[in-house]
Amino acid sequence: MENLRDLDFNELTELLTTMGEKAFRAKQLYQWLHVKLANGYDEMTDLSKSLRARLAETHSAALPEAVEILTSKIDGTKKFIFRMHDGHVIESVWMKYQHGNSVCISSQVGCRMGCRFCASTLDGLARNLSNGEMLSQIYQIQRLTGERVDNIVIMGSGEPLDNYDNFTKFVRMISDADGLHISRRNITVSTCGLVPRIRQLADENYGITLALSLHAPNDETRRTLMPIANKYSLSEIMPAISYYFEKTGRRVTFEYSVVQGVNDNKNEAMQLVELIQGMKGQGHLQCHVNLIPVNPIKERDWKRPDRSKIEAFQHLLERHGIAATIRREMGSDISGACGQLRRDYLNL
Repeated sequence: MENLRDLDFNELTELLTTMGEKAFRAKQLYQWLHVKLANGYDEMTDLSKSLRARLAETHSAALPEAVEILTSKIDGTKKFIFRMHDGHVIESVWMKYQHGNSVCISSQVGCRMGCRFCASTLDGLARNLSNGEMLSQIYQIQRLTGERVDNIVIMGSGEPLDNYDNFTKFVRMISDADGLHISRRNITVSTCGLVPRIRQLADENYGITLALSLHAPNDETRRTLMPIANKYSLSEIMPAISYYFEKTGRRVTFEYSVVQGVNDNKNEAMQLVELIQGMKGQGHLQCHVNLIPVNPIKERDWKRPDRSKIEAFQHLLERHGIAATIRREMGSDISGACGQLRRDYLNL
């Protein structure tokens, strides 16, 4: 059964019109779904019981069930385990920062990209999430924490650009002035490098931040970490990234998981400098490198380098004029950190 949250305002208006309802009912219903964050029809007290009953025959209005909430003892990060309407399970992460609350949401059940340092892809792709299911992660987290979400990163399970239509509809609806109205400048999407979709996203110019899962400064090393590198080379990906910046003016982030003995030495740092400087020379690219000490997953034997080695990598980039930070690790004790989200709870 389709969920009403999959429908934008125009689609909701059309549905109610075909049911013989007046147009103002659509605004009432949209408010319940996207501002008051109602979990089901029973909470929609200013709609008649008969209308709610008719809607319930064809559409659900339920939010996903939180089957477990894990809280980090280190930093208070919360990981939410959500069961969807068909029994599939996804994970979302809530992080509290000085600048506001950030939520990392999933865009698919599982993932088919196969990145070898990521737990989300171990069982492959089960299905795409609808735009309403992406919205619902944020809505349910706001209900359960009692706090507003300020920033959104689409970096949970899945490759968002592999679910392009649902993802972009989600962006339009979460930023809707008649909904939660979260600024698009506060939305970041992560991609492993689907070149045609990066260019399409640039042309449509949603004004969101793009983060490329780079993880290596050359194709040979990147192929050992990311199967997508066999389809799209850096000679294709990096011009697409430059194109995104040229079209949108939004700074681009390069995500770089630092793996001991794989991509962590001085030679690779200098290759990364050359790669980025070559792009900056073409179009004055504004970018930032986010160094991520690789997080452990039990199925892989990747190890993170010593902190001093990661800092040396960072300082080399900075000496060559490239902004770089080492990601603050959040929620690692609850497997909520980067690359650790998985489908552990399928039997709940």
